[in-house]
Amino acid sequence: QVQLVESGGGLVQTGGSLRLYCAASERIDRFAAMGWYRQAPGKQRELLAIVTRGGYSTYVDSVKGRFTISRDSAKNTVLLEMDSLKPEDTAVYYCAARTVVEWDTWGQGTQVPVST
Repeated sequence: QVQLVESGGGLVQTGGSLRLYCAASERIDRFAAMGWYRQAPGKQRELLAIVTRGGYSTYVDSVKGRFTISRDSAKNTVLLEMDSLKPEDTAVYYCAARTVVEWDTWGQGTQVPVST
């Protein structure tokens, strides 16, 4: 079974930047799309950004213009570049893969606390 491993999380100040990496144990081209979710304390997990096999990307409004998702099929990695971070971005961030319709493969998550 494919494994997704996130890295790059850590404490960052308001207005700062962070790069989150997702490394897959198999070719990411087998998935229709790769995505990043987050779950803040006491809140539901929310989908932030998607990049399809063809390279098309979409974002939730709260991160549009601040976050950028990209994929490197040669390295089987997915990157989430986060700029202008806010305290409300504090959450555990998860990488996920969608085979057809369902997001059926998940990483273990990486914490991103944003200090005021």
